[in-house]
Amino acid sequence: MAALFRRKASGRPGEWYYCLRHRTVEEGPDCPGKDRFGPYATRGEAERAMETAHERDAAWRHDPRWNDRDEADRDEADD
Repeated sequence: MAALFRRKASGRPGEWYYCLRHRTVEEGPDCPGKDRFGPYATRGEAERAMETAHERDAAWRHDPRWNDRDEADRDEADD
């Protein structure tokens, strides 16, 4: 049974995305937004999307402003 309404992918030609579902770089509105990272200004930036995500995740994990465990450890050390 076919869906009555099909969601259109949002995006424009000239914008680059990394599709998480297909693990490919796409230009413009190929896949739904829930399945992709972007938009990126260049194809090269989109190709590095997973590396960029891993780098940002690692930076976030080690950022003392967001690491509650480090703050709790400091509070216990002060007691």
